[in-house]
Amino acid sequence: MVERIDAPAVGAPDPELKNSPIFDESDWDELSLDLELESGVCYFNDRSYAIGEFVCSGDELLRCEERGVWIREGACHD
Repeated sequence: MVERIDAPAVGAPDPELKNSPIFDESDWDELSLDLELESGVCYFNDRSYAIGEFVCSGDELLRCEERGVWIREGACHD
């Protein structure tokens, strides 16, 4: 059984606001180490989230990962 994660619904990213980049899990290993992504938090529509926090953008579950990037974890709803 999959554990249900209670993540806030944040809507779609607004390009006018501060947002951290979103990557697929498969992209994580390929991220260049010289990218200017070092941050202790992730941003979504100008709001900061701690490393390890989850949000739902539409039906997409995103996890804030080290370096301040969002990683797609799957669907928010079963």
